[in-house]
Amino acid sequence: MSVPPSYGDLGKSAKDIFNKGYGFGLVKLDVKTKSENGVEFKTSGLSNMDTGKVNGSLETKYRWAEVRPDLHREVDHRQHTGHRSITKGLKLTFDTTFSPNTGKKSGRVKSAYKRDFLNLGVDVDLDFAGPMIHGAGVAGYDGWLAGYQMVFDTANNDGSEFGGSIYQKVNEQLETAVNLAWSAGTNGTRFGIAAKYQLDSNTALSAKVNNASLVGIGYTQTLRPGMKLTLSALVDGKSIHAGGHKLGLGLELDA
Repeated sequence: MSVPPSYGDLGKSAKDIFNKGYGFGLVKLDVKTKSENGVEFKTSGLSNMDTGKVNGSLETKYRWAEVRPDLHREVDHRQHTGHRSITKGLKLTFDTTFSPNTGKKSGRVKSAYKRDFLNLGVDVDLDFAGPMIHGAGVAGYDGWLAGYQMVFDTANNDGSEFGGSIYQKVNEQLETAVNLAWSAGTNGTRFGIAAKYQLDSNTALSAKVNNASLVGIGYTQTLRPGMKLTLSALVDGKSIHAGGHKLGLGLELDA
């Protein structure tokens, strides 16, 4: 196996399994069109069934293929970056910044180590009150990817946030993910399992459950090229008969 992705990339893959294909308590419409002269329009409308509020947005985009603007911005601080590769797979980087106007100085030491089956990173923010340490790592083996991240505040001697993700693409149809997080401040733990199954090229099923007994189900159907329908439901497993469950409906049009 080659070098696994960074924790940020792994986290994105896992989050996509947890977030895409759901829209609990919402009715949503997205329309994308493109005019003959290359102007792109994106219109979105969203209705919250719990509050009754309706939100809408309109975005336009136009690209000038012939023009290449040269943008340059001057900032009022000095920055220096140096890096060195000590051994194969290991890279150390030191960033410093200084603002003459305020006299504020800051620095960060970054370390990254990459090799087959392993991708590690530790960053230290240099602060007079006490360094802040950010650590993350991803390991991969036989199609499995597992990652862990933490933030440690040395000023408060507090490992405030810990999190982890596991992602596996079992085959071309099935993807699975696990997310977990723990906060030292509240001593709260969050845990979730999610999966996405591609029935065929036009149909996908999604399901997830967390430690609060919230069960989510999503169904995505491509009705025809440029038209996608999403149905979703959220069930509170602790209060099956009490109500409070949510449904969602989404329609995407791309012309």
